[in-house]
Amino acid sequence: MLRIDCEGKHFSQIGQMIRQTAEKEIFVDNAQGHRYIAAGVGGKNIIVNGTPGNALGAYLDGSSITVNGNAQDAVGDTMNDGLIVIHGNSGDAAGYSMRGGKIFIKGDAGYRAGIHMKAYKDKFPVLVIGGKAGSFLGEYQAGGIIVVLGIGTDSKTNVGYFTGNGMHGGKIFLRSEQLPDLPQQIIARKATAEDMAEIEKYVGEYCRYFGGQVEEILNRDFYVLTADSANPYKQLYTSV
Repeated sequence: MLRIDCEGKHFSQIGQMIRQTAEKEIFVDNAQGHRYIAAGVGGKNIIVNGTPGNALGAYLDGSSITVNGNAQDAVGDTMNDGLIVIHGNSGDAAGYSMRGGKIFIKGDAGYRAGIHMKAYKDKFPVLVIGGKAGSFLGEYQAGGIIVVLGIGTDSKTNVGYFTGNGMHGGKIFLRSEQLPDLPQQIIARKATAEDMAEIEKYVGEYCRYFGGQVEEILNRDFYVLTADSANPYKQLYTSV
């Protein structure tokens, strides 16, 4: 086991220590905006105490990261595989371009969560947000699943503006009393029993990390958002 105290250390020094150690379990203490923690790392279990900076777990390749606190922007940027669990809120662009692995956020996510998410062959990204999400959720999403549970919020939609803007693949699940205003290329419908079965395991995993009852969370209306067209940009072109 390796314990790293971030106090007085540059983020590059912390990153080097994580990459070079042979230890599989690493505690990172007193994180105060240190960037790129565990970027590109595989095969390790990393516990971060404090508030990591931008790009936590960027290009993550199979490691597990637990944050006991909030996280800043671009959590899991372009992550390939692994798990990130945040016991708080996240900043903007969580899961930006993630192509595999799972991110669980206990609280809220900022703007553009899940932007450019994609799936390929055995890679399938999952982003679960326990609270609410800001505008442009799932912008240009091409694959994977985003789930917004709206736990502890007083919003009827639990998302901001332009949800699914430019979306052309994947699914967004909203636990919500009503639908938000959506771009024209989005199909929205009430979730079926088959849809709910698809996300039950992810809600169960969320409850294992943060508490709560799966049945209670699932016993509410969910909406499923998908892309309406293989070409979501056709309305931008001039017909001839």
